[in-house]
Amino acid sequence: MNPDSGAPADISLREHAPARSVPLDTATGRALAASGVLKSAVPDPSRDGHWQLRAGSLVGAVRIPVPGSGGPALTVRIAPKTPVRRLFFLLGFSLDPAKAWRQGRDGTVDAGAYEDVVPALAHAVERQIDAALRQGVLQGYRRTEESALVVRGRIREAEQIRRHFGRTPPLEVAYDAYTADIPENRILRAATETLLRLTGVPGPVRRRLSHQRVRLVDAEPLVRGHALPAWTPSRLNARYQPALRLAEALLAGSTPEHRPGELRLDGFLFDMNSLFEDFVTGALREAVREHRLSARLQDRHHLDTARRVRLRPDLVVYAADGRTPVAVVDAKYKTEESGAHPNEDLYQMLAYCTALGLDEGHLVYAAGRADSRVHEVRGMAGLGGRGIRLHQHALELDAEPAALLTVFRTLAARVVRDHSRLGS
Repeated sequence: MNPDSGAPADISLREHAPARSVPLDTATGRALAASGVLKSAVPDPSRDGHWQLRAGSLVGAVRIPVPGSGGPALTVRIAPKTPVRRLFFLLGFSLDPAKAWRQGRDGTVDAGAYEDVVPALAHAVERQIDAALRQGVLQGYRRTEESALVVRGRIREAEQIRRHFGRTPPLEVAYDAYTADIPENRILRAATETLLRLTGVPGPVRRRLSHQRVRLVDAEPLVRGHALPAWTPSRLNARYQPALRLAEALLAGSTPEHRPGELRLDGFLFDMNSLFEDFVTGALREAVREHRLSARLQDRHHLDTARRVRLRPDLVVYAADGRTPVAVVDAKYKTEESGAHPNEDLYQMLAYCTALGLDEGHLVYAAGRADSRVHEVRGMAGLGGRGIRLHQHALELDAEPAALLTVFRTLAARVVRDHSRLGS
């Protein structure tokens, strides 16, 4: 970025807000457009040297380098429409639905008193890591193969002959090392380093993150572009698990699949579409379990007898036998700009009800200007012999967590009543 161009080094946008005209040179504008971070980034036809920038459903903060500029990277911050504390309530359900449902009002992620995404996430990650390390840094056995001057473990005969036939030492050995360089610590270290590369992290939080990085120094840094190392939940790493889930969510928001193009970005992005879907399906799954029903996420079905037209509803609720479907639910994180919910959603839900033989289907929206509605489909009959009814529920995300969860308890109770009425 040319320092004399007048372009800002830090751009703040809001999720799904109207486009904002920002002074940018051509290289910077093109870098933004190629990053895939924004819904749209195009030259402003009414103002020379300006670009129209509009955020979509991604929220968070990233640093975008401008190729060939020689200047500092451009930082883009995208704030959610909902309060940050509500964003972290949704994130808590995405990470651990069962625990979030039990805790109810407060969720599982402590964002502190911060009202912006970057400080809140940095605080949350640091607090979780501190809790994980309170009893000391976790260690484990790691398989190691290396060349050594002394025998340790067992000699790898094949490698010894292939590499050093007729010569000693070194020796090719293999052994299990008890070390802090294990996947769990690598993930936590990577999360602290990701946040430390961002601007906007408050000084006290930055200092605590630096302290946690020192505690994790024996863990090798992750290689950029590689998949996160796998870890297995167990009794030994139970105290690490909340921190690991949050760290993985942060690092997943820093991976290339969230950023089409070839630019390497530092930062994180959460997709509100995914968070809302995870919240709706996770909360409703826990609600129906209280009535001894089960639910499956992204359940696979087919519309036609030849099984060529595939269907994958967000959530299908089943009776106690685990085979009889009793309800189908789809979550739709829609913007307020349309003023009404698209007919395509109704067609999709009608296909779900038809394939599953259900009388009723439920669409759950993040509330916009449209209210909750019920549509009775003409000339169609479900399992109960009456017309299929499609329900559109508007969920007000600005409501308190307890009120939000009450909506799902009410919906679960309705599903149970409908199931009992049909005598299934």
